[in-house]
Amino acid sequence: MDAMNTSTARVRPRTTFITIALAFGALITGQAHAAGPIGIENAWTRATAAAQTVGGGFMTIVNAGKADDRLVSASSPVAAEVQIHDMKMEEGVMRMRQLTAGLAVPAGGRVELKPRSLHLMFMQLKAPLVAGQTVPVTLQFEKAGSVAVQFRVEAMGAN
Repeated sequence: MDAMNTSTARVRPRTTFITIALAFGALITGQAHAAGPIGIENAWTRATAAAQTVGGGFMTIVNAGKADDRLVSASSPVAAEVQIHDMKMEEGVMRMRQLTAGLAVPAGGRVELKPRSLHLMFMQLKAPLVAGQTVPVTLQFEKAGSVAVQFRVEAMGAN
C-alpha cells in the first residue's frame, strides 16, 4: 500500500467509530434529533405520581430551513393521546388550551416548549412516568415529516 492508502485505511475506522458514538450518544440522552431542517433539542418530561393521568412534554424545536413548518401532531406509546397546548395569563387567570391547528415553527427560528407555556400534553397515561427513564415520542411536522424523539424523564418538580 502506498502512503496515501495506508493513511486513508487508518482514518476510516476512526471516523466510523466517532460517527457511531455521536449518534448513539444523541439517542441515549434525547438531546438532538432531526428530520431535514427540523431539529429537536433538550426533550424532557417530568415524573408523574401513580394516579396521575396527564403529563407535560418540553423541548426546543429548531427550524434551520428556509421555509416555515408546523408541528401538526404527536404520539407516544405511553399515552392514549398527545396534544399540543399553550398556557397564557388572561385577565389574571392562567388558561390552557389545545392548539388544534398545530404549532408554527418559523424558518430559521426556534420554538421553546416549556412549563407554564407551550408544551405537549400526554393524555390518559398508561403508566406513571419514572425519573431516569426515557419516553419515546413521534412528532409529525407538516413539511419535515416524522421525527422520533426520546424524552428524558426528570424528577417531579423539574423546571
